[in-house]
Amino acid sequence: MTPVNSANSPEPVIDAQLAVALDALLAEQSVTRAAARLHTSPAAMSRTLARLRRVLQDPLLVRAGQTMVPTPRAQALRDEAATVVRRLGALLTPGAGADPATLHTTFTLQTADAIGAALAPGLLRLTRREAPGISLRFRAEELEAGPALRDGRIDLEVGSIDHVDPETQVEELVTLRMAAAVRPGHPLTEGTLTPARLAAAEHVAVSRRGRFSGPLDTALAERGLRRRVTVVLPSHLAAMTLAARSDVVCLLPAALPGTPPSPLTEAAAVLGLRLLHIPLPLPPLTIAMAWHPRHAADGAHHWLRTAVRRTLTTPEEWEEPDH
Repeated sequence: MTPVNSANSPEPVIDAQLAVALDALLAEQSVTRAAARLHTSPAAMSRTLARLRRVLQDPLLVRAGQTMVPTPRAQALRDEAATVVRRLGALLTPGAGADPATLHTTFTLQTADAIGAALAPGLLRLTRREAPGISLRFRAEELEAGPALRDGRIDLEVGSIDHVDPETQVEELVTLRMAAAVRPGHPLTEGTLTPARLAAAEHVAVSRRGRFSGPLDTALAERGLRRRVTVVLPSHLAAMTLAARSDVVCLLPAALPGTPPSPLTEAAAVLGLRLLHIPLPLPPLTIAMAWHPRHAADGAHHWLRTAVRRTLTTPEEWEEPDH
């Protein structure tokens, strides 16, 4: 006789519906009631019971007068069947939102330094209040966002998103305008700020690639004007510090007229800088966040995205009161 090679035997087909039916039959101990519980007909449930009897090689339920009673095998299976069905339900139910208070993880965000400076205080307050087990890691704009999001080196990119892969999910958060930041007492704070006066001032440009020009230069050139950029720095915070200590003009993203102040100008306020409206039609700046779709339904990542959104769009709703 040739022994049966179990390694070559076909895997048994697992029918989750059979497990659900078994749980209903053992709980109700009635074909009719089990059928009503599962919204099927008594005839269909009777056929399912016959199939279960063949699979398990046990009658499971036997008639005793006007009722049916479970066999010893059925009694032994009852709790296990209920547990399996509960686990199936949890497995096949959309993930519930994570409880922030129970999260213990580190999120990595990639931002420009000005956005990181605006986000960090607000996110820290939110984590202290709602998710004390969360740690935050901010990275400079040093990684190509698409691959870094895809392979998990960063969890979220926040900033001006213009270089994402097709599958990357993006949510626009806030639209800002560019303003001119100067120290108190700067000559531009006196009188009307005109394009000519702005162009004649000394400027600091912010560029990680060392560029001297940007949208302001384009707008000035259309009026036959050219500004004088005397220094280029890779950091908005460094440029703001320089503006606070000299007569250079630094460009910063600020809230649109008629909207609440943006957290992105808080560092400028700390340095005592004044924000001046630029009398030119500059393109708006949209701040957005980007993430890989594998995180779309993750409860912890959903909390992170919500926290970033709250920090940048409605900070007055959650800020701690002054003591």
